[in-house]
Amino acid sequence: MTTTLVTNIATLVTNDPAAGEGPLGLVQDAAVVMDGDTVAWAGPAAHAPAADTAYDAAGRAVVPGFVDSHSHLVFAGDRTAEFNARMSGRAYSAGGIRTTVAATRAATDAELEANLTRYLDEALRQGTTTFETKSGYGLTVEDEARALRIAARHTDEVTYLGAHVVSPDYADDPAAYVALVTGEMLDACAPYARWVDVFCEKGAFDGDQARAVLTAGKAKGLTPRVHANQLSYGPGVRLAVELDAASADHCTHLTPDDVDALASGNTVATLLPGAEFSTRAEWPDARRLLDAGVTVALSTDCNPGSSFTSSMAFCIALAVRDMGMTPDEALWSATAGGAAALRRTDIGRIAPGARADLALLDAPSHVHLAYRPGVPLVSAVWRRGVQVVS
Repeated sequence: MTTTLVTNIATLVTNDPAAGEGPLGLVQDAAVVMDGDTVAWAGPAAHAPAADTAYDAAGRAVVPGFVDSHSHLVFAGDRTAEFNARMSGRAYSAGGIRTTVAATRAATDAELEANLTRYLDEALRQGTTTFETKSGYGLTVEDEARALRIAARHTDEVTYLGAHVVSPDYADDPAAYVALVTGEMLDACAPYARWVDVFCEKGAFDGDQARAVLTAGKAKGLTPRVHANQLSYGPGVRLAVELDAASADHCTHLTPDDVDALASGNTVATLLPGAEFSTRAEWPDARRLLDAGVTVALSTDCNPGSSFTSSMAFCIALAVRDMGMTPDEALWSATAGGAAALRRTDIGRIAPGARADLALLDAPSHVHLAYRPGVPLVSAVWRRGVQVVS
C-alpha cells in the first residue's frame, strides 16, 4: 500500500483531545500520513514521518469527513409545489410523505438508484464521507425491501423505516399495518438493514406502536433509532433511551425528564436543523442538551419534503446561528457526534487507526464553516485514503 503525507495544514481537527488543543484536538501547522485506507500518523508537520507521496495543503484546514447519520435518499419525484406554497404562506394539502410514496412506488429500480447516487455524489463533494439512509417511501413489503437493497449497495448504514407513516393502503386499519411492519415486511427487509426506525409522533405512530416496531426489529438483530419529539412532546425520546436506541432524532420538543433521560443513557440526540429551516419550525435547543451532558450529533435529514439539503456545512452554520452551538461544538457533532450516533469509532476523527476520511477546506480554520455560510469551502476529499474530490 502507498503512504501519503498531507502537509502544510494550517489547522488540523483530529477530534482526539490527546493529540492537540481542546475537545477537537486542534493541531496548528500540522500534517497527516495515510497508509492505505487508514490514518497512520497525525500531528505537527515538523515531526511528520516520510511517505511515498505528498500533498501540499497550502495553509488550509483539514477536518474529518462529515458523518451524516440521518437521511432519506431512496425516493422519486420532488415536492417543489409543497415547499413553494409553504414559503408563500398558502395552505397545501397534496399529501406530504404520501406524495413521495406514490412517486417512489412508480419508479423503477434504476431510477431510484440513479437518484440515490446523484445525492450521494453531491454530499461527497461537500465533504460527507459516511452516510446513513432509510427506507420509508415504499410502505409495501416489496417497495421497502427494494429500497433497502438499493441502499445497501452504497452504504453499510442502512435503516429499515417501514414505520414512517401508516401506509395509505391501511389508512382505516393502522393496527394491521403495524402487524405488517413487524411481520412480513420486517422479514423481507432485515437482511439488508443494520437499523430499525419509527416515526413516533402524533399522526404517525404512538408509543405502544413504536415500541412494538422497535422490539420486533431488535429481535431480528436490528438496532433501534427513533424519529422522536419533532412536532410535539411525546414518548419518543424516553422510549429510545429505554430501548438503548443509538439515536433519538429531531429532539425539538423536550421536557426536563427527556433531557435527563438522554443525559443518563447511551442514546445520542441527533439534531436536524435543515428540517426547521425548511418548515419554519421551532429550533431545537442544542445548548440545553450540551449543558446537560448529552451527546449531540448534527445531520442533514436530506429528504424531498422537509429538508432537501445534502450540505453538512449548511447545517453547521444553522446550528451555530440558531441553536446555541459554538463552531467547535457544531463541527464535532457533524463528525464525531455522527459517528457516535452510528456507534462507530473508526470514523469522525483523524487519528492513528481511524479510517482515512479527510476534508480539505479552502480556509485556514474550521470556524469558516459557520463564518462563511453558503460558500462551498470543501476543496478536496479523501475517503478510505483515496482522493475522491479534487
